[in-house]
Amino acid sequence: MRVSVFGLGYVGCVSAACLASMGHEVIGVDVNQVKVDLVNDGKAPVVEERIGELIAEVVRTGALRATGDVREAVLGSDISLICVGTPSEPNGSLCTTYLERVTEQIGAVLAERGKDGECGEDGEGGGRQTVVFRSTMLPGTALNLLVPILEKAVGGTAGVDFGVAVNPEFLREGTSVRDFFDPPKTVIGELDRASGDAVAALYDSLPGEVFRVSVPTAEAIKYADNAFHGLKVGFANELGAVYQALGVDSHQVMDVFLADRKLNISPAYLRPGFAFGGSCLPKDLRSLVHAAQRADVSVPILANVLPSNSAHLQRAVELVERTGKRRVGLFGLSFKPGTDDLRESPLVELAERLFGKGYDLRIHDANVSLSRLLGANREYIETRLPHLAQLLADSVEEVLQHAEVCLVGTRDPAVLAALPHGDGPVIVDLIRLPDAETRRTEPGYMGLAW
Repeated sequence: MRVSVFGLGYVGCVSAACLASMGHEVIGVDVNQVKVDLVNDGKAPVVEERIGELIAEVVRTGALRATGDVREAVLGSDISLICVGTPSEPNGSLCTTYLERVTEQIGAVLAERGKDGECGEDGEGGGRQTVVFRSTMLPGTALNLLVPILEKAVGGTAGVDFGVAVNPEFLREGTSVRDFFDPPKTVIGELDRASGDAVAALYDSLPGEVFRVSVPTAEAIKYADNAFHGLKVGFANELGAVYQALGVDSHQVMDVFLADRKLNISPAYLRPGFAFGGSCLPKDLRSLVHAAQRADVSVPILANVLPSNSAHLQRAVELVERTGKRRVGLFGLSFKPGTDDLRESPLVELAERLFGKGYDLRIHDANVSLSRLLGANREYIETRLPHLAQLLADSVEEVLQHAEVCLVGTRDPAVLAALPHGDGPVIVDLIRLPDAETRRTEPGYMGLAW
């Protein structure tokens, strides 16, 4: 394939060289003439493992060349891969200046190409151009900012007159060439099927799973990855500092921690849902943070896990408030389905906040009966929600008949089967119901974090 790569920094330089080594005909583009000259001399403009010899080889064979001429690059390619920088503004917002500038320039050439008839199905261009954004950008940037710029410049429609896709990279500096050829995944955010097909063909010979998703999803995935990587580093470092203060070898701890592939290094606990609770997590987080404070160790990540959890619970309260209705039903009360354990249950906390705000509340949980509550369970509920007896309903139907708003915090089959579609109470989904995708298109459905 014929590819133009805009921006010859780390991502662009590595992408251009690796694509050229795979047999594609690549033109690198940069406003910095020094970078252009270095590439054309067979030298890498960045310091990176293996990139020097790779560029020397693909330039020698003619598979890669560089230019500062946008028109030459666009007219000489079928796919334009945009890899320009998106640095932070002083206030932390994303700078899209370079993205906008390159998009305008490419659009102007595509408009000229269309007028000259150089974009015909049988022409040298091999059909329509596909513009692929590889730069890291927030969800909505492509569809709300960049596509309109392209459409205005071209005087055409994205997905019809030209293709658009988002193709985030997952390259680590220092191992980026290795990561390119052995990627953890390939993500293609496609505006239309043909755009996705063009991008998929670029990476046809590479290993790893390919995910073809919506454009905003592709933009979001990169941020999910990097936020989690930063969180992991901070988490490990905070634990290390605490354990050093407590006289424990943190690396021995983490060796055992990392060996657990069932709960720790796994998909467990990584699906958006309701707040956590129970007799272990809140208690142990508080104890660990207290131990850190006593040892004068600052742990801002660990110290803010419980406040973050509380803020997420408050989102559910705000969804109810947004409806403007007063009669509320709550399905689920125990902290985990299939148990009657109410200790530090986030659903008890939710009920307490709603009751305290004066909502007319009814609750049903098939596993919770006030007469059966014993020991710590009974003591806890009498302290936190002493009016529980008057709030409990014996059946799902009783709650549905009462409620204008239903909060669903359980996957009890009886509850799922009884929840109405369309007409009926507003459904506030705390757990992502099995039919959430269908319900999202219906009026009166509100998902907590989806």
